[in-house]
Amino acid sequence: MNRNIILDIENVSQWFDDNLVLHEINLQILQGQFVAMVGGSGCGKSTLLRAILGTVPAKKGEVVVCDNSTRKPITGPTRDIGVVYQKYGLYPFLTAEENVAFGPMLDQTAIWERTLMPWKWRRLRRKHLEEAREILVRFKLENALCHYPGELSGGMQQRVAIAQALIMKPKILLLDEPFGALDEATREELQEMLLTLYQENTEAVSKGEDPPWTVLFVTHELNEAFYVSDRVIGLSKNWFQNDPPQPDTGKTLGATKVWDKSAPVYHPNDPKDFELFARMKMDLRRHVLDQDIQSVERNEHVSFWNDLKEGVGTGVAMM
Repeated sequence: MNRNIILDIENVSQWFDDNLVLHEINLQILQGQFVAMVGGSGCGKSTLLRAILGTVPAKKGEVVVCDNSTRKPITGPTRDIGVVYQKYGLYPFLTAEENVAFGPMLDQTAIWERTLMPWKWRRLRRKHLEEAREILVRFKLENALCHYPGELSGGMQQRVAIAQALIMKPKILLLDEPFGALDEATREELQEMLLTLYQENTEAVSKGEDPPWTVLFVTHELNEAFYVSDRVIGLSKNWFQNDPPQPDTGKTLGATKVWDKSAPVYHPNDPKDFELFARMKMDLRRHVLDQDIQSVERNEHVSFWNDLKEGVGTGVAMM
């Protein structure tokens, strides 16, 4: 294993007034990993994503994006972190390819350059549209390049939204329930699209190259978590409360990480092992999602790094 840590979350806690939402979250993600995050309603999954994104920074602890030996603390939104939400966030007045090319336009030019240096802007515009077409064709949207969002299905719109994020080449892409509003068939198509991206990671690593995509996604669908990711994180509000009250709030309530394990790696069109899914889901439900649990040993199922040292696991982390 020779992957670099690309995201380092250290002792992150978050609270609003006297409501402690997150308690001492520690999480390190390796370059090229696809990590699923699950947990019960209200356990702080989206709160943690907002802290990583920088839109609502954590009140305690630190979120750091790593680039080789450089560490960049997240204090606000940055192009290093991309995000796609359940709602697609596309501009209705732009075509699919124009939506995807919009980010590079804002990143690489200013309005005065586009107005006063049209010859330069036209060259860049062609380049941006070519890049947008390339990624949309990879996502099987070659027949929708010139269609507006209102002319596309929900699944097609979400493909465009993911392409819109990936064209900016973020170091890590956050997906917040990205397929939650889609029907089952469309959801499966988009899951296979993510598996295709993961396969690009494994192919890059096998050639001695850095894997291009790192993804952290929130989902409430456990089959999806175990199918699309190579690692599953579980947050719980029900862990054993044996720590003293925090000096910041006087409370010990708040979700923390109680599950961190490798998941089986699938390639596009691989059959799902539903028997394996059922066993993993039952175990995860019992230790992460069961609301009747009176106490949870906080680190009993946080074994990813120890497993990795012992050669247990699959995916890019083991290559």
